[in-house]
Amino acid sequence: MKQIALVSLAALALSACATPETRIRTALMDAGLSQTMSACMADRMVDRLSLVQLNKLTGLKKLRGQDMRNVTVEEFLRRTRSLQDPEILGVATSSGLICAVKS
Repeated sequence: MKQIALVSLAALALSACATPETRIRTALMDAGLSQTMSACMADRMVDRLSLVQLNKLTGLKKLRGQDMRNVTVEEFLRRTRSLQDPEILGVATSSGLICAVKS
């Protein structure tokens, strides 16, 4: 019984340790960007946006409405614009351009 409680506690502790970068990378992939693009953009965005702004980005997956396997950076930026935060849009735009050139 103690072993089950310890395993459950350890799993809970690990899930609470998800870094903002991990959460943003996952949200970007959920929004339809490739894993490579998501990782690159998340790395840049976590250094430039507040936690509140990063949390807004995690809501992008709710904006789905088309085949997410083919989302371009342009489509992602259009969705980001709907968050109505100029700083998020600026950081997402610059990160998307830089990461697109890198890949």
